[in-house]
Amino acid sequence: MASSGTVTLAPPAAETRPTDPGRRVDFCVLADADPGTLPRVLELVAKRGLVPLTLTSRLADGMLAIEMEVQGMVRAESEHIGNCLRQIPMVAEVLVRERSTSVPLPVAAE
Repeated sequence: MASSGTVTLAPPAAETRPTDPGRRVDFCVLADADPGTLPRVLELVAKRGLVPLTLTSRLADGMLAIEMEVQGMVRAESEHIGNCLRQIPMVAEVLVRERSTSVPLPVAAE
């Protein structure tokens, strides 16, 4: 005799990853021009549920220059991603730069 129980799905868990909405980070990567380079770089932010604000890549002299700006990561997370990028075999160089998104104060009219 088959069971006719009802399956209830729970709502997704709340975000548990610490975030800093006012922090932007630029990742600059220089790597071999390999078809797997760009997906490996993007995977490190995508698996955290993030989408880059900007992403550019340029191919020159057999090397791929990738620049990616991501918002909302805390310092420890961006440092971890930078270290993970350095572990990708085809990556030659990684630069991680912090950028503040603070809004400039309006200038008073004279």
